[in-house]
Amino acid sequence: MIRHPVVAGQFYPALASQLRTMLKSLVEEKVEKEDVLGVVSPHAGYIYSGAVAGVVLSKIKFKDTFILMGPNHSGRGKPLSIMTQGTWKTPLGEVEIDAELARRILDGSRHLQEDAAAHQYEHSLEVQLPFLQYFKPEVRIVPIVLGFAGSSVYKEVGKEIARAIKEAKREVVLLASSDMTHYESQESAKRKDNQAIEAILKLDEDELLRRVQELDISMCGYAPTVSLLSAAKELGAKSAELVKYQTSGDVTGDYSAVVGYAGIVIKAVEMHPLVKLAKKTVESYVREGRIMSPPEELTLEMKERAGVFVSLHKHGELRGCIGTIEPSQKNVAEEIIANAISSATRDPRFPPVAPSELKDLEYKVDVLTHPRPVADKSELDPKKYGVIVECGWRRGLLLPDLEGVDTVDYQIEICRRKAGIDPDEPIKLYCFEVKRYK
Repeated sequence: MIRHPVVAGQFYPALASQLRTMLKSLVEEKVEKEDVLGVVSPHAGYIYSGAVAGVVLSKIKFKDTFILMGPNHSGRGKPLSIMTQGTWKTPLGEVEIDAELARRILDGSRHLQEDAAAHQYEHSLEVQLPFLQYFKPEVRIVPIVLGFAGSSVYKEVGKEIARAIKEAKREVVLLASSDMTHYESQESAKRKDNQAIEAILKLDEDELLRRVQELDISMCGYAPTVSLLSAAKELGAKSAELVKYQTSGDVTGDYSAVVGYAGIVIKAVEMHPLVKLAKKTVESYVREGRIMSPPEELTLEMKERAGVFVSLHKHGELRGCIGTIEPSQKNVAEEIIANAISSATRDPRFPPVAPSELKDLEYKVDVLTHPRPVADKSELDPKKYGVIVECGWRRGLLLPDLEGVDTVDYQIEICRRKAGIDPDEPIKLYCFEVKRYK
Protein backbone atom coordinates (compact mmCIF):
# COMPACT_ATOMS: atom_id res chain seq x y z
CA MET A 1 0.00 0.00 0.00
CA ILE A 2 1.18 3.53 -0.80
CA ARG A 3 -0.05 6.31 1.46
CA HIS A 4 -0.13 9.45 -0.73
CA PRO A 5 0.46 12.96 0.68
CA VAL A 6 -2.68 14.92 1.52
CA VAL A 7 -1.27 18.29 2.66
CA ALA A 8 1.51 18.80 0.08
CA GLY A 9 0.89 22.20 -1.47
CA GLN A 10 -0.87 23.36 1.70
CA PHE A 11 1.35 22.71 4.73
CA TYR A 12 4.53 22.50 2.66
CA PRO A 13 5.49 22.88 -1.03
CA ALA A 14 4.28 20.20 -3.44
CA LEU A 15 7.31 20.54 -5.75
CA ALA A 16 10.44 18.71 -4.65
CA SER A 17 12.78 21.55 -5.61
CA GLN A 18 10.77 24.14 -3.68
CA LEU A 19 10.42 21.80 -0.73
CA ARG A 20 14.17 21.19 -0.52
CA THR A 21 14.83 24.92 -0.69
CA MET A 22 12.38 25.58 2.12
CA LEU A 23 13.76 22.76 4.28
CA LYS A 24 17.29 24.09 3.81
CA SER A 25 16.15 27.46 5.13
CA LEU A 26 14.55 25.87 8.21
CA VAL A 27 17.25 23.45 9.38
CA GLU A 28 20.65 24.10 10.94
CA GLU A 29 23.25 22.12 9.01
CA LYS A 30 26.25 22.69 11.28
CA VAL A 31 24.70 22.29 14.72
CA GLU A 32 26.24 19.68 17.02
CA LYS A 33 24.29 16.41 16.84
CA GLU A 34 23.14 14.59 19.97
CA ASP A 35 22.04 11.06 20.74
CA VAL A 36 18.39 11.20 21.75
CA LEU A 37 15.70 8.72 22.67
CA GLY A 38 12.80 10.92 21.71
CA VAL A 39 11.62 14.18 20.19
CA VAL A 40 8.53 16.36 20.44
CA SER A 41 8.06 18.20 17.14
CA PRO A 42 5.20 20.40 15.87
CA HIS A 43 3.14 19.70 12.77
CA ALA A 44 1.60 22.95 11.50
CA GLY A 45 2.29 24.52 8.13
CA TYR A 46 6.01 25.02 7.68
CA ILE A 47 5.72 28.82 7.56
CA TYR A 48 4.38 28.70 11.13
CA SER A 49 6.08 25.78 12.89
CA GLY A 50 8.80 24.75 10.45
CA ALA A 51 11.49 26.76 12.24
CA VAL A 52 10.85 24.84 15.46
CA ALA A 53 10.69 21.43 13.77
CA GLY A 54 13.78 22.22 11.71
CA VAL A 55 15.91 23.26 14.67
CA VAL A 56 14.94 20.37 16.94
CA LEU A 57 15.43 17.72 14.23
CA SER A 58 18.74 19.32 13.24
CA LYS A 59 20.11 18.55 16.70
CA ILE A 60 19.64 14.79 16.69
CA LYS A 61 21.73 11.90 15.46
CA PHE A 62 19.44 10.03 13.13
CA LYS A 63 18.76 6.32 13.54
CA ASP A 64 17.54 4.02 10.77
CA THR A 65 13.96 4.02 12.06
CA PHE A 66 11.66 6.63 13.59
CA ILE A 67 8.56 5.57 15.50
CA LEU A 68 6.12 8.37 14.72
CA MET A 69 3.19 8.98 17.06
CA GLY A 70 0.55 11.57 16.27
CA PRO A 71 -2.99 12.54 17.25
CA ASN A 72 -6.06 11.76 15.17
CA HIS A 73 -7.44 15.04 13.85
CA SER A 74 -9.75 13.46 11.29
CA GLY A 75 -11.63 11.02 13.53
CA ARG A 76 -11.31 8.32 10.88
CA GLY A 77 -10.27 4.72 11.47
CA LYS A 78 -9.40 2.86 14.64
CA PRO A 79 -8.77 5.03 17.72
CA LEU A 80 -5.34 3.49 18.37
CA SER A 81 -3.89 2.48 15.03
CA ILE A 82 -0.62 1.31 13.54
CA MET A 83 0.41 0.62 9.96
CA THR A 84 2.75 -2.36 9.66
CA GLN A 85 3.43 -2.42 5.93
CA GLY A 86 3.60 -0.19 2.87
CA THR A 87 5.21 3.13 2.03
CA TRP A 88 4.44 6.80 2.60
CA LYS A 89 4.99 9.11 -0.33
CA THR A 90 6.07 12.77 -0.24
CA PRO A 91 7.40 15.08 -2.96
CA LEU A 92 10.88 13.90 -1.95
CA GLY A 93 10.14 10.23 -2.60
CA GLU A 94 8.87 7.22 -0.70
CA VAL A 95 9.46 6.28 2.94
CA GLU A 96 9.21 2.60 3.76
CA ILE A 97 7.50 1.31 6.88
CA ASP A 98 9.79 -0.79 9.08
CA ALA A 99 7.51 -3.80 8.80
CA GLU A 100 9.46 -6.08 11.14
CA LEU A 101 9.47 -3.61 14.05
CA ALA A 102 5.91 -2.46 13.38
CA ARG A 103 4.65 -6.03 13.44
CA ARG A 104 6.55 -6.73 16.66
CA ILE A 105 4.94 -3.69 18.30
CA LEU A 106 1.47 -4.72 17.12
CA ASP A 107 1.87 -8.33 18.23
CA GLY A 108 2.92 -7.21 21.71
CA SER A 109 0.19 -4.61 22.20
CA ARG A 110 -3.19 -5.03 23.87
CA HIS A 111 -4.36 -1.69 22.46
CA LEU A 112 -3.00 -0.95 18.99
CA GLN A 113 -4.85 -2.23 15.92
CA GLU A 114 -3.74 -2.60 12.31
CA ASP A 115 -5.43 0.17 10.38
CA ALA A 116 -4.68 2.43 7.42
CA ALA A 117 -7.87 4.53 7.44
CA ALA A 118 -6.80 6.56 10.49
CA HIS A 119 -3.64 7.57 8.62
CA GLN A 120 -5.15 8.35 5.23
CA TYR A 121 -6.04 12.00 5.90
CA GLU A 122 -4.00 12.63 9.06
CA HIS A 123 -1.39 15.36 8.59
CA SER A 124 0.46 15.18 11.92
CA LEU A 125 2.84 12.44 10.79
CA GLU A 126 3.01 13.41 7.14
CA VAL A 127 4.52 16.84 7.82
CA GLN A 128 7.41 15.25 9.74
CA LEU A 129 8.49 13.10 6.79
CA PRO A 130 10.14 15.69 4.52
CA PHE A 131 12.38 16.78 7.42
CA LEU A 132 13.37 13.15 8.04
CA GLN A 133 14.01 12.58 4.33
CA TYR A 134 16.10 15.74 4.10
CA PHE A 135 18.54 14.42 6.71
CA LYS A 136 18.28 10.69 5.92
CA PRO A 137 16.61 9.80 2.59
CA GLU A 138 16.57 6.07 3.39
CA VAL A 139 14.90 6.51 6.79
CA ARG A 140 12.15 4.06 7.73
CA ILE A 141 9.14 4.70 9.94
CA VAL A 142 6.55 3.05 12.15
CA PRO A 143 3.39 5.24 11.95
CA ILE A 144 1.07 5.22 14.96
CA VAL A 145 -2.03 7.39 15.48
CA LEU A 146 -3.46 7.75 18.98
CA GLY A 147 -7.05 8.92 19.29
CA PHE A 148 -9.20 9.11 22.39
CA ALA A 149 -8.50 6.62 25.19
CA GLY A 150 -7.90 6.58 28.91
CA SER A 151 -4.65 8.00 30.30
CA SER A 152 -3.52 4.58 31.50
CA VAL A 153 -3.84 3.28 27.94
CA TYR A 154 -1.45 5.89 26.55
CA LYS A 155 1.13 4.94 29.17
CA GLU A 156 0.68 1.24 28.46
CA VAL A 157 1.13 1.83 24.73
CA GLY A 158 4.42 3.55 25.49
CA LYS A 159 5.60 0.61 27.57
CA GLU A 160 4.56 -1.83 24.87
CA ILE A 161 6.56 0.12 22.29
CA ALA A 162 9.59 0.17 24.56
CA ARG A 163 9.32 -3.58 25.16
CA ALA A 164 9.26 -4.27 21.42
CA ILE A 165 12.32 -2.07 20.87
CA LYS A 166 14.22 -3.93 23.59
CA GLU A 167 13.22 -7.33 22.25
CA ALA A 168 14.30 -6.36 18.74
CA LYS A 169 17.55 -4.89 20.12
CA ARG A 170 17.05 -1.89 17.87
CA GLU A 171 18.12 1.73 18.09
CA VAL A 172 15.29 4.03 17.06
CA VAL A 173 14.09 7.59 17.64
CA LEU A 174 10.64 8.09 19.13
CA LEU A 175 8.82 11.15 17.80
CA ALA A 176 5.63 12.63 19.23
CA SER A 177 3.99 15.04 16.80
CA SER A 178 2.18 17.82 18.63
CA ASP A 179 1.35 21.49 18.56
CA MET A 180 0.70 23.23 21.86
CA THR A 181 -2.07 25.69 22.84
CA HIS A 182 -4.46 26.59 20.01
CA TYR A 183 -6.06 29.96 19.23
CA GLU A 184 -5.57 31.84 22.47
CA SER A 185 -3.76 35.11 23.09
CA GLN A 186 0.03 35.08 23.08
CA GLU A 187 0.09 35.68 26.82
CA SER A 188 -2.37 32.90 27.59
CA ALA A 189 -0.74 30.42 25.19
CA LYS A 190 2.75 30.96 26.60
CA ARG A 191 1.49 30.71 30.18
CA LYS A 192 -0.31 27.42 29.54
CA ASP A 193 2.41 25.98 27.33
CA ASN A 194 5.02 26.72 30.00
CA GLN A 195 3.07 24.47 32.33
CA ALA A 196 2.91 21.61 29.82
CA ILE A 197 6.56 22.00 28.81
CA GLU A 198 7.66 21.99 32.44
CA ALA A 199 5.97 18.61 32.98
CA ILE A 200 7.58 17.18 29.84
CA LEU A 201 11.02 18.41 30.91
CA LYS A 202 10.50 16.60 34.22
CA LEU A 203 9.63 13.43 32.24
CA ASP A 204 6.37 13.31 34.19
CA GLU A 205 3.56 12.07 31.98
CA ASP A 206 1.04 11.97 34.85
CA GLU A 207 1.70 15.63 35.62
CA LEU A 208 1.38 16.49 31.93
CA LEU A 209 -2.01 14.80 31.79
CA ARG A 210 -3.14 16.55 34.97
CA ARG A 211 -2.11 19.99 33.72
CA VAL A 212 -3.64 19.48 30.28
CA GLN A 213 -6.96 18.59 31.89
CA GLU A 214 -7.02 21.06 34.81
CA LEU A 215 -5.64 24.04 32.89
CA ASP A 216 -7.60 23.27 29.70
CA ILE A 217 -4.45 23.19 27.55
CA SER A 218 -5.45 22.52 23.94
CA MET A 219 -2.29 20.53 23.16
CA CYS A 220 -3.47 18.30 20.33
CA GLY A 221 -0.70 15.71 20.73
CA TYR A 222 -0.76 15.23 24.47
CA ALA A 223 -1.58 11.51 24.03
CA PRO A 224 1.44 10.78 21.77
CA THR A 225 3.61 12.80 24.15
CA VAL A 226 2.43 10.73 27.12
CA SER A 227 3.24 7.53 25.22
CA LEU A 228 6.61 8.99 24.24
CA LEU A 229 7.51 9.81 27.85
CA SER A 230 6.35 6.40 29.05
CA ALA A 231 8.42 4.60 26.39
CA ALA A 232 11.47 6.81 26.78
CA LYS A 233 11.68 6.23 30.53
CA GLU A 234 11.50 2.47 29.97
CA LEU A 235 14.43 2.91 27.58
CA GLY A 236 16.52 4.85 30.11
CA ALA A 237 15.55 8.52 29.67
CA LYS A 238 17.26 10.77 32.21
CA SER A 239 16.71 14.31 30.97
CA ALA A 240 14.86 16.52 28.49
CA GLU A 241 15.70 19.84 26.88
CA LEU A 242 13.55 22.53 25.31
CA VAL A 243 15.31 23.40 22.06
CA LYS A 244 12.94 26.07 20.78
CA TYR A 245 9.52 27.53 21.48
CA GLN A 246 7.56 30.06 19.46
CA THR A 247 4.03 30.81 18.41
CA SER A 248 2.31 31.54 15.14
CA GLY A 249 2.12 35.13 16.35
CA ASP A 250 5.90 35.37 16.24
CA VAL A 251 5.60 34.74 12.49
CA THR A 252 2.45 36.69 11.60
CA GLY A 253 2.65 39.50 14.14
CA ASP A 254 -0.94 38.79 15.21
CA TYR A 255 -0.84 37.89 18.90
CA SER A 256 -4.58 37.84 19.52
CA ALA A 257 -5.11 34.16 18.64
CA VAL A 258 -1.95 32.09 18.32
CA VAL A 259 -0.85 28.46 18.23
CA GLY A 260 2.19 27.41 20.25
CA TYR A 261 4.99 25.19 18.99
CA ALA A 262 7.66 23.44 21.09
CA GLY A 263 10.68 21.41 20.02
CA ILE A 264 11.94 19.13 22.80
CA VAL A 265 14.56 16.36 22.90
CA ILE A 266 14.65 13.52 25.44
CA LYS A 267 18.00 11.99 26.28
CA ALA A 268 19.49 9.10 28.23
CA VAL A 269 22.27 11.22 29.71
CA GLU A 270 22.15 13.14 32.96
CA MET A 271 23.14 16.74 33.43
CA HIS A 272 26.93 17.23 33.39
CA PRO A 273 28.46 18.07 36.81
CA LEU A 274 29.60 21.52 35.59
CA VAL A 275 26.07 22.37 34.44
CA LYS A 276 24.59 20.94 37.62
CA LEU A 277 26.91 23.20 39.65
CA ALA A 278 25.79 26.28 37.69
CA LYS A 279 22.13 25.34 38.19
CA LYS A 280 22.47 24.76 41.92
CA THR A 281 24.42 28.00 42.29
CA VAL A 282 21.75 30.10 40.60
CA GLU A 283 18.89 28.44 42.49
CA SER A 284 20.64 28.84 45.84
CA TYR A 285 21.47 32.50 45.23
CA VAL A 286 18.11 33.53 43.76
CA ARG A 287 16.03 31.73 46.39
CA GLU A 288 18.14 32.30 49.49
CA GLY A 289 20.77 34.89 48.64
CA ARG A 290 23.37 32.27 49.54
CA ILE A 291 26.64 31.78 47.64
CA MET A 292 27.42 28.09 47.34
CA SER A 293 30.74 26.58 48.27
CA PRO A 294 32.47 24.37 45.67
CA PRO A 295 31.80 20.63 45.97
CA GLU A 296 33.99 18.82 48.48
CA GLU A 297 35.16 16.45 45.74
CA LEU A 298 35.97 18.25 42.50
CA THR A 299 35.80 16.51 39.13
CA LEU A 300 38.84 16.73 36.88
CA GLU A 301 37.23 19.53 34.85
CA MET A 302 36.49 21.49 38.03
CA LYS A 303 40.12 21.38 39.16
CA GLU A 304 41.44 23.13 36.05
CA ARG A 305 41.97 26.88 35.69
CA ALA A 306 40.28 28.51 32.69
CA GLY A 307 37.99 31.28 31.61
CA VAL A 308 34.34 30.27 31.89
CA PHE A 309 31.06 31.61 30.52
CA VAL A 310 27.71 30.61 32.03
CA SER A 311 24.65 31.08 29.78
CA LEU A 312 21.04 30.94 30.91
CA HIS A 313 18.20 30.31 28.47
CA LYS A 314 14.46 30.52 29.07
CA HIS A 315 12.13 28.83 26.58
CA GLY A 316 14.93 28.76 24.03
CA GLU A 317 15.78 32.48 24.40
CA LEU A 318 18.87 33.95 26.06
CA ARG A 319 18.20 35.05 29.65
CA GLY A 320 21.73 35.93 30.79
CA CYS A 321 25.35 35.31 29.85
CA ILE A 322 28.40 36.48 31.81
CA GLY A 323 31.91 35.06 31.84
CA THR A 324 35.63 35.53 32.11
CA ILE A 325 38.05 35.44 29.19
CA GLU A 326 40.88 34.23 31.42
CA PRO A 327 40.71 32.62 34.89
CA SER A 328 40.04 34.92 37.82
CA GLN A 329 39.42 32.21 40.42
CA LYS A 330 41.59 29.37 41.65
CA ASN A 331 39.67 26.70 39.70
CA VAL A 332 36.86 26.15 37.22
CA ALA A 333 34.38 25.27 39.99
CA GLU A 334 34.79 28.69 41.63
CA GLU A 335 34.74 30.35 38.21
CA ILE A 336 31.36 28.74 37.49
CA ILE A 337 29.92 29.81 40.85
CA ALA A 338 30.96 33.44 40.36
CA ASN A 339 29.82 33.67 36.75
CA ALA A 340 26.56 31.80 37.29
CA ILE A 341 25.51 34.37 39.89
CA SER A 342 26.54 37.20 37.58
CA SER A 343 24.61 35.72 34.65
CA ALA A 344 21.47 35.46 36.75
CA THR A 345 21.68 38.84 38.45
CA ARG A 346 24.14 41.21 36.77
CA ASP A 347 23.74 40.92 33.01
CA PRO A 348 22.84 44.51 32.07
CA ARG A 349 20.63 43.32 29.22
CA PHE A 350 18.16 41.61 31.54
CA PRO A 351 16.50 42.11 34.93
CA PRO A 352 17.69 39.76 37.71
CA VAL A 353 16.23 36.26 37.54
CA ALA A 354 13.17 35.89 39.77
CA PRO A 355 12.46 32.76 41.83
CA SER A 356 9.38 32.05 39.68
CA GLU A 357 11.62 31.75 36.60
CA LEU A 358 13.98 29.08 37.97
CA LYS A 359 11.83 26.20 36.78
CA ASP A 360 12.07 27.45 33.18
CA LEU A 361 15.83 27.98 32.96
CA GLU A 362 18.32 25.92 31.01
CA TYR A 363 22.05 26.20 31.54
CA LYS A 364 25.19 26.05 29.41
CA VAL A 365 28.76 26.22 30.65
CA ASP A 366 31.55 27.09 28.20
CA VAL A 367 35.13 26.46 29.35
CA LEU A 368 37.55 28.49 27.23
CA THR A 369 41.00 27.65 25.94
CA HIS A 370 43.66 30.35 26.30
CA PRO A 371 43.13 33.00 23.55
CA ARG A 372 45.72 33.13 20.78
CA PRO A 373 46.48 36.00 18.36
CA VAL A 374 45.07 35.76 14.83
CA ALA A 375 47.01 37.29 11.95
CA ASP A 376 44.11 37.29 9.51
CA LYS A 377 40.38 36.69 9.75
CA SER A 378 40.70 33.88 7.18
CA GLU A 379 41.94 31.74 10.09
CA LEU A 380 38.58 32.08 11.85
CA ASP A 381 35.49 29.86 11.76
CA PRO A 382 32.34 31.08 13.58
CA LYS A 383 31.24 27.53 14.37
CA LYS A 384 34.61 26.42 15.78
CA TYR A 385 36.27 29.51 17.23
CA GLY A 386 35.16 32.26 19.56
CA VAL A 387 36.53 35.73 18.78
CA ILE A 388 38.02 38.56 20.82
CA VAL A 389 38.31 41.97 19.16
CA GLU A 390 40.70 44.41 20.86
CA CYS A 391 41.37 48.11 20.36
CA GLY A 392 43.50 49.62 23.12
CA TRP A 393 41.77 48.89 26.42
CA ARG A 394 38.46 47.99 24.78
CA ARG A 395 37.70 44.31 24.15
CA GLY A 396 34.63 42.54 22.81
CA LEU A 397 34.11 38.77 22.95
CA LEU A 398 31.72 36.41 21.20
CA LEU A 399 31.41 32.70 21.88
CA PRO A 400 31.48 30.22 18.96
CA ASP A 401 28.62 28.29 17.41
CA LEU A 402 25.82 30.73 18.20
CA GLU A 403 22.47 30.61 16.45
CA GLY A 404 22.27 33.21 13.67
CA VAL A 405 26.00 33.96 13.64
CA ASP A 406 27.18 32.27 10.47
CA THR A 407 30.03 34.45 9.17
CA VAL A 408 33.32 35.73 10.52
CA ASP A 409 32.46 39.28 9.50
CA TYR A 410 29.28 39.15 11.55
CA GLN A 411 31.24 37.76 14.52
CA ILE A 412 33.65 40.68 14.33
CA GLU A 413 30.85 43.21 13.83
CA ILE A 414 29.09 42.02 17.00
CA CYS A 415 32.36 42.15 18.97
CA ARG A 416 33.02 45.70 17.78
CA ARG A 417 29.54 46.79 18.89
CA LYS A 418 29.90 45.14 22.28
CA ALA A 419 33.21 46.91 22.90
CA GLY A 420 32.20 50.27 21.43
CA ILE A 421 34.79 50.02 18.65
CA ASP A 422 33.93 51.90 15.46
CA PRO A 423 33.98 50.06 12.11
CA ASP A 424 37.01 52.03 10.85
CA GLU A 425 39.16 51.65 13.98
CA PRO A 426 42.12 49.22 13.73
CA ILE A 427 41.77 46.07 15.80
CA LYS A 428 43.68 43.05 17.02
CA LEU A 429 42.03 39.65 16.71
CA TYR A 430 42.26 36.68 19.03
CA CYS A 431 40.50 33.34 18.87
CA PHE A 432 39.74 30.58 21.33
CA GLU A 433 37.88 27.28 21.48
CA VAL A 434 35.38 26.10 24.06
CA LYS A 435 34.28 22.89 25.69
CA ARG A 436 30.52 23.30 25.91
CA TYR A 437 28.55 21.53 28.61
CA LYS A 438 24.75 21.58 28.76
